Amino acid sequence: MRWITQPGWPGHLLALGAGALTPLAFSPFDIWPLLLLSIALFYLGLRQLNGRAAFARGWFYGFGLFASGTSWVYVSIHDYGAAPVPLAVFLTLAFVAGLGLLFALSAWIWARWLRREQAPLGDALAFAALWLAQEAFRGWFLTGFPWLYAGYSQLYGPLAGLAPLGGVWLPSFILTLTAALLINLPRLRVRTPLLISGLVLMIAPWLLGLALQQHAWTTSSGAPLRVAALQGNVPQQLKWEREQLRAQLDLYSGMTQATADVDLIVWPETAVPVLRKYALAYLQGMSAHAAQRGAALITGLPIRQLNQHGEPRYYNGLTVLGDGAGTYLKQKLVPFGEYVPLQDLLRGLIAFFDLPMSDFARGPSGQPLLQAKGYTLAPYICYEVVYPEFAASLAAQSDILLTVSNDTWFGSSIGPLQHLQMAQMRALEAGRWMIRATNNGVTALIDPFGRISVQIPQFEQATLYGEVEPMQGLTPYLRWRGWPMALLSIALLGWALYRRSHART
Repeated sequence: MRWITQPGWPGHLLALGAGALTPLAFSPFDIWPLLLLSIALFYLGLRQLNGRAAFARGWFYGFGLFASGTSWVYVSIHDYGAAPVPLAVFLTLAFVAGLGLLFALSAWIWARWLRREQAPLGDALAFAALWLAQEAFRGWFLTGFPWLYAGYSQLYGPLAGLAPLGGVWLPSFILTLTAALLINLPRLRVRTPLLISGLVLMIAPWLLGLALQQHAWTTSSGAPLRVAALQGNVPQQLKWEREQLRAQLDLYSGMTQATADVDLIVWPETAVPVLRKYALAYLQGMSAHAAQRGAALITGLPIRQLNQHGEPRYYNGLTVLGDGAGTYLKQKLVPFGEYVPLQDLLRGLIAFFDLPMSDFARGPSGQPLLQAKGYTLAPYICYEVVYPEFAASLAAQSDILLTVSNDTWFGSSIGPLQHLQMAQMRALEAGRWMIRATNNGVTALIDPFGRISVQIPQFEQATLYGEVEPMQGLTPYLRWRGWPMALLSIALLGWALYRRSHART
């Protein structure tokens, strides 16, 4: 216990290990109680540290978390970015170390401004509020990296029923509060009213989450749609090779012609690996084929358009063919994969900074959603589905959710499975069916409770068949978004800051 609570290397290394435990709570492991242990050890380790020592402790925890949970970045940089092993390791460690600074900053704020050792109940509430604020900030700062939020661990856990109420944010808050209260139980026992209040705060949300797990916040608004989602399994090394273009176009047209009678056919992200203007004849042919069958066909492809200033820009897009209409341009871009920050300085240094199609522009906000078979689909291209608030803004206008991706960049790592888990959380938050079509997996249909209805194996060329229902109505989260949780966090942090400063005067 002394090693955990005191400054120095033993405590820092324990924090590193506690952070490294965290990814085991997420897919594909789903051992969610380990997250409670991880957070509890982190909270306990900050109990007696000053600001400087807490900063270091927080960095070690964050480094362990992201080194363990986002190691798949190395696969992208080395296997597909052609970076030598030493450089790929360096860039991965630099990425992880930078993310660790976010936990270091929150730990410093905690020790310097918010910690109240003599108020165990308020202390636990403030810590949970700060954790929530850190997650929200991480999803916004420098375009955001909303990965490994604590709440995702509850997709199959007791708190899953709370996601339609407060999004992934509410399970994150309850998990952190519970971990802190467990540590503070010995201090709460000194006063019976405090102990009762602490136990209620610790137990009631879990019971509520269990009670709401099967509660349907939305209802069907039409007959089920028959879906065919195509998984071409095209190797990333071949995807943008000019001589492979015809083979890929033939692959998807052949798979489409071989599909059974369905209402909706979905191809993955950039399934058509050439600008739309150069594939018009091909797309018109596929549109006529889909219309003849009475189906809508949705495909990903790069698009060149003029922006508001009349300048030609390139976009990662989706378009609807056949019995439907609409084109969507991706708004949330992946740094280095789809655009290069400081590209005037970085391009040309190594192959990783010159990946194919890494000069996309951001699509405009307020785009109309896609229409297919008379229903409205909320589109998310790859990375966009991991942004809770952005996803909710589109989901609230839709009947069905649709996400396409190309997770080939991450090989056989855990990255694609974490990505799938976040897509499942979006379906649960919105109370809507989600269609997920990917190049090499995981292609799946997800029901309004976030559960996978049907899926096909990774790394295989296959077609997924299933049905999705259009849904109507808004979950509380879609109606109010993250505002209730944001106001709660601000109120708790403000109260903690006031009481801390008041205690010093």
